[in-house]
Amino acid sequence: MTASTPLLRIEDLEVVYKGRGGTRFQALNGVSLDIRPGETVGLVGESGSGKTTIGRAVLGLAPISAGRVEFDGRDITHASTRDRRSLAQDIQVVFQDPYSSLNPSMTVADILAEPLLIQGWSRHDAYARVRDLLDRVQLPSDASSRLPREFSGGQRQRVAIARAIALDPRLIICDEPVSALDLTTQARVLELLVELQESTGAAYLFVSHDLGVVRHISHRVTVLYRGDIVEQGEVDQVTAHPEHPYTQKLFMSAPVADVAQQRERRERRRLLAAGGEK
Repeated sequence: MTASTPLLRIEDLEVVYKGRGGTRFQALNGVSLDIRPGETVGLVGESGSGKTTIGRAVLGLAPISAGRVEFDGRDITHASTRDRRSLAQDIQVVFQDPYSSLNPSMTVADILAEPLLIQGWSRHDAYARVRDLLDRVQLPSDASSRLPREFSGGQRQRVAIARAIALDPRLIICDEPVSALDLTTQARVLELLVELQESTGAAYLFVSHDLGVVRHISHRVTVLYRGDIVEQGEVDQVTAHPEHPYTQKLFMSAPVADVAQQRERRERRRLLAAGGEK
């Protein structure tokens, strides 16, 4: 595979959730995007836009009703449970809430060793790898004997990231990985993700509601609104010169330190909302 060949390709993806009484909710409407090796593609949109559903579809956790998902040229749209287990070596995920995604009764060492043991590593090699993982995410070695509740939110997210990179995956789906953190911790975790990408070459599908966060970490950006892609392109173009009114609204929603500029953004957002999204 060359650097220009997509590692992940999503074509005309549709996801429909079925509710009680035969009700249907179409979460995605023919979405197409791709991610190249070592690249970060940001998915941005408000709650209900469908951005998280795309990540879930790639992981086999959402009901794909039409379209195709390929990983490294292989069709994984409806991969079996056995195939999904094999794909875990190449595709991992970091969830939004680091506390709920970590087993509260397990030590950090056991949490990080678990995916390695499942893949057949010896206990000796698995726990040796744990020490390396803690160092890579900048946590002290004594963290291995502690429980998740003993850490701050940012530290717990570092544990979650360490677990995600344990098997040296080629693609990591980051589902709002910093939205539950304060701004200073967000910046540190984002820098860690950038550093790990540079050292491992992993690709990221980065899901966020915050266009500013997406701008910090992404190479390309896809903007979703009610299950449709409304804008996509290189990060500098989409975040600095958004064309679609919805993307402009997201841009105006991003907080800035300057009070006058923030007031101006709020007014421009009000005018955009009054005009409606097209």
